[in-house]
Amino acid sequence: MNDEFKGKSGKVKVMYVRGDDEKSDKRAGNPRTGKGGRPAPRQDGNRRPSRNADDKPRGGRDSSSPWRTVSRAPAATEENKPDHGGISGKSYIDPEQLRRQRMEETRVYGENACQALFQSRPECIVRAWFVQEVTPRFREALRWMAANRKAYHVVDEAELAKASGTEHHGGVCFLIKKRSGMPVDSWLAQAAEQDCILALEDVGNPHNLGAIMRSCAHFGVKGLLVDDASLLESGAAVRTAEGGAEHVQAISGESFAAGLDAFRKAGYTIVTTSSHKGTPLTKVKLPAKTVLVLGQERDGLSDSTWQQGDLSVSIGGTGKVESLNVSVATGVLLAEWWRQNS
Repeated sequence: MNDEFKGKSGKVKVMYVRGDDEKSDKRAGNPRTGKGGRPAPRQDGNRRPSRNADDKPRGGRDSSSPWRTVSRAPAATEENKPDHGGISGKSYIDPEQLRRQRMEETRVYGENACQALFQSRPECIVRAWFVQEVTPRFREALRWMAANRKAYHVVDEAELAKASGTEHHGGVCFLIKKRSGMPVDSWLAQAAEQDCILALEDVGNPHNLGAIMRSCAHFGVKGLLVDDASLLESGAAVRTAEGGAEHVQAISGESFAAGLDAFRKAGYTIVTTSSHKGTPLTKVKLPAKTVLVLGQERDGLSDSTWQQGDLSVSIGGTGKVESLNVSVATGVLLAEWWRQNS
């Protein structure tokens, strides 16, 4: 390749770089090369330095020649692989590790939910997003995150909807580490003399779970026996709970039935519920140590769980609808337990 430019004298100078067109240059000749493409003597009378005897040509060419084509750096091997201390421009991410991390984390949103979460367990916060309007009310949280090197972002509504996965984010979203369920034995070891436990069989709707946790917090019920503790940590459930999720602990056993059996052996009365069979709630004495068992609205409790009850109750009504929403039924039951034992 020939590049022409003018020097201070005005004369045209030619700069020649020899690369992939080397063979054609040898055939055509060049002002700066002699016969066969060899470098010609310099104008100052000095010849270019000859190759040392120790230099070995590569591919038939002089590897020390300044005219050689520049090749790529040799590929890294295990012996000469550079160590960047785990930091590089394109780091490798283990898919399995990423999958486990995503299973251990969840996004919660809503102003009341996030404020309560920050006051209760700030150490679980991994990252946060805010819209500008709510930042004055999260001033304490922002200071704490800055001091503890927790990443946070002030974004617009559209970006927050993308980060939280919903348009009902309330102006704030936290990425948090999930809590695990407390084993039944651990709960029983620290239980008070007066203790009401709510046991939920196959209740998975996050909005119902959120409303249930809100009622639990209102009536002083601190433990929820569930099959999957992570259901209580979903964004929709925590937001619907309006801060109540921070006052409730998930409890887990080897199985739902095994959990109920462990509470019975510890002196709790297992109270099963139904919309149409059992003793009316107004005629029942609910003990101080009670496990209230509720099932999903459509099918209610399974037969095996129903048979585990020491006492069965129903909530009376007009009968114009099949049943109450499970979260509403929970509120009615907990209100009666609270009235009798407060």
